[in-house]
Amino acid sequence: MAFYVYIMTNRPHGVLYTGVTDDIAKRAWMHREHVLGGFTDRYNCEMLVWYEGHGSRESAFVRERRIKEWKRAWKIELIEDMNPGWRDLASEPM
Repeated sequence: MAFYVYIMTNRPHGVLYTGVTDDIAKRAWMHREHVLGGFTDRYNCEMLVWYEGHGSRESAFVRERRIKEWKRAWKIELIEDMNPGWRDLASEPM
């Protein structure tokens, strides 16, 4: 089973949320539809702008914790390396 670390935002260069899931398409949908509540609901983080696959839940959680500790500029660089146009990746085939 694959696990994913992902970053959601409300707009390009906006609020950033980092999370972990085992179903990236479903989780992005849940954020867009405000099913989860909490931070992403409060700040309207509906765009999936970055994700990375992992072979285990443990490695995904380790990566998530590291990214959450990063400076904002490092997170933006990570996003722009994969997705320079800040497209909503959930609207594209994965």
